[in-house]
Amino acid sequence: MLLWPETAFPGFLDEDTEARARIAAALPDGRVLLTGVPDRVPSEDGTRYFNTVQAFDETGEILTGYAKHHLVPFGEYVPFRGWLPIERLTAGLGDFTPGPGPRTLALPGVPLVAVAICYEIIFPGHVVDDLFRPDWIFNATNDAWFGTSIGPEQHLASARMRAVEEGLPVIRAANTGISAVIDASGEIVARLDTGETGIIDASLPSARPPTLYASFGDWMLLALILASWSWAMAPMRRLTTAA
Repeated sequence: MLLWPETAFPGFLDEDTEARARIAAALPDGRVLLTGVPDRVPSEDGTRYFNTVQAFDETGEILTGYAKHHLVPFGEYVPFRGWLPIERLTAGLGDFTPGPGPRTLALPGVPLVAVAICYEIIFPGHVVDDLFRPDWIFNATNDAWFGTSIGPEQHLASARMRAVEEGLPVIRAANTGISAVIDASGEIVARLDTGETGIIDASLPSARPPTLYASFGDWMLLALILASWSWAMAPMRRLTTAA
């Protein structure tokens, strides 16, 4: 499998026959490309735009795709556009439309994969489809706007947390870094740092059985809070009993 980051292709790849043919010619038989790419769909109220990851095989045909559902306010859309007299901070043909939510993609010859585009990876419990558990998570992102700040490291740390929470490996492709292969315990197996040009060629780490968080989600937080509260109150109860 070949993994390209968010907006790796700047146009509408599903509409560009020539570009798909060039990609298909470079893909060996049985290989699949997952790439970040914008998409547009005609609708009754005009064209709708999506920030997507699409899958292509060696024939150049689109296999499936995923549309980002956690959009960046003022970057990918303007909330309350009818009332706020402001424009997006980034250039574009129009506001993006959110996708329906987490989705597991089934691709030929590839373990089941969940996709998180850019900062979607920072949201616990909103990356994996609980009803159709994947074998790994693909985080396609463009961190160029972070520049030389601590942003890429923080973004990478969030990706490692999702790996630990879900018990799933995370593969991260970032335009300017940090790209990485992260195993299901959150350890970095391979890494391409900010500003480095190169390719990560690595095997996919294995998944672990579903963690408690993967099974129960944020209810685990409530249980931990109640357990901590009970533990903290125990000495007070003993003092009251002794008195």
